[in-house]
Amino acid sequence: MVQITTLCLWVGILAMLPVRSMASPQEPAGSIRGVVRDSDFDAPLPNAQVLVVRTGQRVETASQGNYVLPDMRPGKYTLVFSKEGYTQQVRADVVVAAGRMTEIDVSLEGAFTEMGEFLVEDLLAINAGSEAALLQLRFESPALLDSISSELMSRAGASDAAGALRLVAGASVQDGKYAVIRGLPDRYVSSQLNGVRLPTADEDKRAVELDQFPSPVIESIQVSKTFTPDQQGDASGGAVNVRLKGIPSETTFQIKVQGSHNTQVTNNDNFLTYPGGGVDFWGRRSGNEIQFDNFGENWDGAVGVTRGDAPTDYKWSTAFGGKREVGDDVRIGGLLSFFYERGSSFYDNGVDDSYWVIEPGGPMTPRFGQGAPSQGQFFTSLFDVTKASESVQWGGLATAGIEFGQNAINLTYLLTQSAEDTATLAEDTRGKEFYFPGYDPNDPNSPGAGFEDVRAAPYIRTETLEYTERSTDTLQLSGRHTLPIEAFGPEGLRFVAPEFEWSVAHSTATLDQPDKRQFGSFWLNGHVNPGAPPFIPPFEVPPAFYPFTPEANFNLGNLQRIWKSIEEESDQIALDLKLPFDQWQGERGYFKLGLFDDSVDRKFDQNSFSNFGDAGASFGGNWDEFWSATFPFEDHPIFPYEGDIDYRGTQDITAWYGMLDMPIGSRLNLIGGARVETTDLGIVNDPEPDAVWYPPGAQAAVELNPGDADVDFQQRDVLPSIGLKYAPAKAWTVRASYSETVARQTFKELTPIIQQEYLGGPIFIGNPDLEMSALDNYDLRLDFTPAPETLVSLSWFYKDVANPIEYIQGIAFDYTTPVNYPEGRLSGYEVEVRQGLGRFFEPLRGVAVGANATLIDSRVSLPENEIVIFNVPGVQAPITSRDMTNAPEYLLNAYVTYDIERSGTQFGVFYTVQGDTLLAGATAIDDNLVPSVYARTFDTLNFTLNQRLGRFFSLQFQAKNLTNPSIESVYRSQYIEDDVTKTSFTRGIDYSIALGASFSF
Repeated sequence: MVQITTLCLWVGILAMLPVRSMASPQEPAGSIRGVVRDSDFDAPLPNAQVLVVRTGQRVETASQGNYVLPDMRPGKYTLVFSKEGYTQQVRADVVVAAGRMTEIDVSLEGAFTEMGEFLVEDLLAINAGSEAALLQLRFESPALLDSISSELMSRAGASDAAGALRLVAGASVQDGKYAVIRGLPDRYVSSQLNGVRLPTADEDKRAVELDQFPSPVIESIQVSKTFTPDQQGDASGGAVNVRLKGIPSETTFQIKVQGSHNTQVTNNDNFLTYPGGGVDFWGRRSGNEIQFDNFGENWDGAVGVTRGDAPTDYKWSTAFGGKREVGDDVRIGGLLSFFYERGSSFYDNGVDDSYWVIEPGGPMTPRFGQGAPSQGQFFTSLFDVTKASESVQWGGLATAGIEFGQNAINLTYLLTQSAEDTATLAEDTRGKEFYFPGYDPNDPNSPGAGFEDVRAAPYIRTETLEYTERSTDTLQLSGRHTLPIEAFGPEGLRFVAPEFEWSVAHSTATLDQPDKRQFGSFWLNGHVNPGAPPFIPPFEVPPAFYPFTPEANFNLGNLQRIWKSIEEESDQIALDLKLPFDQWQGERGYFKLGLFDDSVDRKFDQNSFSNFGDAGASFGGNWDEFWSATFPFEDHPIFPYEGDIDYRGTQDITAWYGMLDMPIGSRLNLIGGARVETTDLGIVNDPEPDAVWYPPGAQAAVELNPGDADVDFQQRDVLPSIGLKYAPAKAWTVRASYSETVARQTFKELTPIIQQEYLGGPIFIGNPDLEMSALDNYDLRLDFTPAPETLVSLSWFYKDVANPIEYIQGIAFDYTTPVNYPEGRLSGYEVEVRQGLGRFFEPLRGVAVGANATLIDSRVSLPENEIVIFNVPGVQAPITSRDMTNAPEYLLNAYVTYDIERSGTQFGVFYTVQGDTLLAGATAIDDNLVPSVYARTFDTLNFTLNQRLGRFFSLQFQAKNLTNPSIESVYRSQYIEDDVTKTSFTRGIDYSIALGASFSF
């Protein structure tokens, strides 16, 4: 595939470069001219820019404010008028008639634009980083389109694409990384970078991790909420397109430096770390390959946590670029950008509890394992958690392009590299207190300390050290060309110059997790052993730690070290031909045809090691001592585990489509077509000698031989789409659409093997019979824009899901597996309002308010075999349906911004709320009910202040997460009285101050 990509690169370049010399006569061109004035002084405004959105043509006004746009093909255009220090103005529906001059005069109002951000212009499309330009793009798009600009990202303090996405109506983020649109999670969302599908190194998902893309390289984020045939077939919830910054119109150099303070991290001398921990400057750790081969001997390195000083958080970015004329109608340009960030997080108030209901209708009690209360020996999982992480992220963006005539070619390369080192301490002392109220670890005579009870719910301590490196890079070559073909066609339907777009890309994503370490111990208080047999007298057993393993496996040690690497490559080709036409009523529409191919190759490799056969080890000491501190200096030989399973996965998505945008009169457009998409997904497993698996329907594990669990899945889908766009009046737009889309399985979900992140951890078994989901999508939107700074939008959406993919608990033993539920549905409403207050009351000039709210209702029907589980006598909790996972009940965003022109001051307040969200559906384990787990409602309040310092410098202050809410999840069911906490922690409040400089030449 790489060879094909390389060939296409050269074919694209060589085929398109001669186009300019092939021009042939067309229908007579028109032109646009006018004068741009300063509205405050009623004076001509020189050096203002006039941009034609459709073509990218740009001119500057002369000394008297006048401009001319010659050689314009007949049709409707959108013009953008801008100049630094003035409010941008957009003029839509400017009509150019054949052989005629159109007069357009405008007046620009003075305004301050933050010097730390500069608007850039992609050579291929407008993609401007301003709200005004994106709002105009929203109205012209054939799909329902919402956007967030770099301008608003800066004011809201969004540091990356994931943070910025939260500002979009109906959008939320799962796990801080993955896009969720209108309640549909990653498998229903197509995430792209400059329109290119990127690979991912996530073990569990096929979604792009949006936190990899920092705000300094982002120009805008565009979210298409309805499927059209020129989009990917899995854009069911929507398509998230992160547009990278392009080439600035003038030579510009920028630099920005920022320091940060977190109330839970900064100056904390109790920060969790470990000997040899942390991240170096570039986030690269030497020795990522397994160096140890003397198995049966001790392994060097820390296995547990220590305390130390918190790191310092800071970041900086710089950019340099511009473009210039190099010949007659030839322009070249480029942009180089580099970013660097060091961050950290810490909390010591975390909770992670596991509960269930033993008696139907009874209260929630701690979940126990490796025994039972009736046996006098068991473990609980009521953990108090302390967690700290250090991270570094850096990367760069390089863009180069050339424009000649009606042609543009662009080459973009982006690299992001990140490393995160996390130390986690989890201690269970509350389980003992639950079963033995009043227990005192310092009193051998307190309840629960006697010989009969000492092993019941003992204190547990687990320590996890996890270092992970991630990288993503993409090389993209793309072009846009207006082909030199003379107008043709019958009277009343004249085809004009076709537009051809193409792109080829090679992208790579990697995850390297070298030497993840997990250490577990449980502690027994000192007690008197009664002695046995009778000739052995009673004796005192001092306090001591013993190996704790998550499973009752006598051979499994309490130390595990895991090497894991994932590498995924993607080669993508996209070709789009657009045939514009003018029909008998003078309106312009188009046909659009396209081809697409994305070939993905993934390699997964995991190697696990443990101190097998070391179950008799112990360490004498009190609870406040740590066995992990002395464990590396004791004799605990390490051996490899021979049951890991590596695999190689391939996924090929090929598609072709046809699409029509047909004007039906001057106010109504019909938009429709179909996409034919083929999915080919294969997995070849590489098991180690002791690997086992569960064949479908099996109740016991059997030996896994090469080829036993390999997967070959193929499916072809025809995905239609039809929509109407109606403008009953100038300020009103109504859109309605119907479409069909799909959602795919992941590599992990299709592989029917035992998959564990670590030995003894939660077990996941794939399902080779898993089918793709199919969705019917209905959308309706009304937009009202009576003035440039005013928007009122109302939307309704409904999605009918066939074969939704959900996770259930296995029946034979405790494991998780994916299945197709019979059906699901999701519906909701969106309301969005934006308003500049200056048009109502002059003293409020510069004040803008905005808000959006999304209400979501979702439901999935359970399969019959799962319904049976909830009706067994030991559970008696009938459930036939539940909410869809990761679909919040509601989302709310609100903001106020204020620009004070004379002092060069901007400030903004941004408030977001995410409603209750189902994280995991209810299940039954050992005939005990485990209720559903919901993420509770939480809010975020951010404040930003920008101050201009002279002509070149600016100062920015940010305060983020001012409400500092508890991030909680709870058990919730109609069969328990109240919510019971599952997890909880806080992130702390972030303060930062940044100094930026921008110079133009």
